[in-house]
This record gives sequence, C-alpha cells and structure tokens, in this order.
Amino acid sequence: MRRQRRRPNPRDEGSSDALGMALIAPAAIALALAVLFISRGVDTRATAQTAAEAAAQAAAQERNLGAAQGAAQQVGDAMLVDIATCVNPTVVTATESGFVAGGTVVVTVTCNRRVDDLAVIGATGDNAATYTAYAVIDTFRAVDP
Repeated sequence: MRRQRRRPNPRDEGSSDALGMALIAPAAIALALAVLFISRGVDTRATAQTAAEAAAQAAAQERNLGAAQGAAQQVGDAMLVDIATCVNPTVVTATESGFVAGGTVVVTVTCNRRVDDLAVIGATGDNAATYTAYAVIDTFRAVDP
C-alpha cells in the first residue's frame, strides 16, 4: 500500500500569524502612544498661546497697571483650567514702555504638559510650553497714572 502524501493547505499559515501579531501589536501600540504624546504637546502649546493672547488683550483694556495685571491673571487662570492640557500654569504680565496710551502690554504664559500617564514610552524632558503675547494699549485711551 502506498502512503498518500498530504499536501499542505495554502491557507494554513500556522505560527506565522501569531508571530506577525507578536511583532506588529507592540509596534502599533507604541506608535499610538507616540501620536498621543505629540498631539498633547501641540494642544498644550495652542492652549498657552490662546491664553496669552486673550490675557494680553484683557490687560490692554484696563486703565492702570494693577488692574491690567489682575485682568490678565483672571483671564489666564480662566482659560487654563483643564488639568489634562495644562498642569501648574503661570501667567506673568509686564509692560515694555510703562502703562501709557500707545504702550505695549506683554503677557507670558507657561503651561506644563501632563505626561505622567505616558511614562510607558519614556515621555520625559522639557514639558513646558511658554508663549508670549503682545497687545498695544489704545492710543486714545485714558490711562490712570
């Protein structure tokens, strides 16, 4: 009796499927985490920029430096409340030419990106996003000394 040779099934890939998944799955997860890390950095920078510009505009609408600093701080704090985007925000207000009509108000906002949940991919380093915005005090605005 002759033994019939079994032909392999062309669809039976056996262990190559498992090996492919074992190699591709960690790479796909790492890529997804890297995209999350990069997008979180972009979001943090955009948040810092928007908060700085709004705070500078609010400060430029005030009549004296004390009120301008208070307005900038209030607007900056109101815009930086999302802990997922910005951790420990700081808002700094200064003026370049004194608080005079036609002068410039400078507001700097620093926002720290949250990376504690991305430690798996080694998300460390400088996580601060700093943005400085300028606003001109209206030339015809009455300014208190």
